[in-house]
Amino acid sequence: MTGVKRSITLAGLAWVMFSFPALANDPLSAIEWLEKRPKQIVVPLSEFPQSNTIDEPAVAGSVVTPQVTVSPLGAPVRAAAGLLPSNVTGLPRTLWQGSDVETLTTLMSAIDVEQHPALQSLLYTLLLAEADPPQTDQNESFISARVQKLLELGALDPATALLERADPAHVDLFKLYFDVSLLNGNAEAPCEALRRNPNLSRDFAPRIYCDALGQKWDSAALTLATADAIGALEPLDVALLEGFLDPELFDTVPPVPQRPTVLQFRLFEAIGEALPTSSLPREFTATDISGDAGWKPQLDAAERLARVGAISENRLLGIYTSRIPSASGGIWDRVESMQRLETALKSGDPTAILKQLKRAWGKVKEANLEVPIATLFSQDLLRLPSTGADADLISRIALLSPDYESVAQRETSDATLKVAQSIAIGEPEADSTVLISAAIEAGFSGSGAPARLSEMVADDRLGEAILRAMALTASGAAGDSAALQSGLAFLRSVGLEDTARRTALQVLLLERRDQG
Repeated sequence: MTGVKRSITLAGLAWVMFSFPALANDPLSAIEWLEKRPKQIVVPLSEFPQSNTIDEPAVAGSVVTPQVTVSPLGAPVRAAAGLLPSNVTGLPRTLWQGSDVETLTTLMSAIDVEQHPALQSLLYTLLLAEADPPQTDQNESFISARVQKLLELGALDPATALLERADPAHVDLFKLYFDVSLLNGNAEAPCEALRRNPNLSRDFAPRIYCDALGQKWDSAALTLATADAIGALEPLDVALLEGFLDPELFDTVPPVPQRPTVLQFRLFEAIGEALPTSSLPREFTATDISGDAGWKPQLDAAERLARVGAISENRLLGIYTSRIPSASGGIWDRVESMQRLETALKSGDPTAILKQLKRAWGKVKEANLEVPIATLFSQDLLRLPSTGADADLISRIALLSPDYESVAQRETSDATLKVAQSIAIGEPEADSTVLISAAIEAGFSGSGAPARLSEMVADDRLGEAILRAMALTASGAAGDSAALQSGLAFLRSVGLEDTARRTALQVLLLERRDQG
């Protein structure tokens, strides 16, 4: 495939993010995971090779009246909301246009790239890209799907910023707007919007909560009594709202639902019965990252979010090193090992560094946090004098970082590392003793991209094709060699070279364990 390839560095992303006046607000400044995203190479759709045409006058055999789609003035701007413009992502504005919104929503909801950090990074780029919506999207349902996926990943700040760009005080986005604001701990803005326009929500619970928040106690109590009388609220909501309005009369804690709503979660907290977030979806985990609930919940939240790229590796390290562990075992051993490693690195003593590195790396692997930790320390480790097994450990770590290409020429006798080094330069060489290496080599052979995905690209369905290729690749990593080959081949065919290489390296080098 020919065409100009664009590299996206994390510094470039951060520069553009903070250069937009419309984005210069508090929620956006907290989007930390954009700080160190790996460089990305994307070929814009407009640069794909065009088929040859015969140079002769066009002849029309008939006249066809095109179908005209009418949209309210201003709707396309809201529907195309994003945080990363095309000149940053390299992706065309027609990324989603030819796809069906229901199909895209299903694909986004189903895709699971928790075990694949390189694919996580690509998914965030797709979710935050500024691009025209599918032509079938009539009422912002595609923005809702993108925000829902960000919440599922626990990326609360990006979800907030994307909603703000889409002007969320509208019926079609208000529920998400209200939930995200509650998770952020600041419901004033959506409540004020609801007071100005009660038609934003037909649900009585937000109205009652907002009235109480605005100290309109009589109105809140009257609305609650009315809604309860006509059966417009769930019994749990009635009980929680009664306790919220009059704590002195509240003496029985209602049973905790298996999957509480965001308002229920906050109401349990308000009545003094805060729910632990460890067994709840990640969107709730994000509420513990501030540390208000204590260091242990903050540590658990940080690890859970870092595993899916929802917070930066620097923030993870900052939380690891913010206090002195007062216990041992489990996460406390991991915290201690990371603190000792950082201290050793500051000392500059190679012997001390290598000693602490071995222990810390073992603890990091238990939590599936190899990639963020490798990203943090690879450059420092590559400068260390080392030989044999120590050198191989450093190479393995660096190959999981954005510095993977710098490892290609390091000496090693390890067969797996040799295959990884060949992947790092984009020329994989299979080894019969290394499982999956043949599929990776085939995926980089220059052919094998599924024809149906390539056809989607020509039909302004590039985003859909990438999502399907990501799902193929993730499935292939679980043991389906043909799927892995096809997924990698397609990613490379549309210029996503860095994603393809880093994914292949991660499939080869990571040992994954189930994590919550």
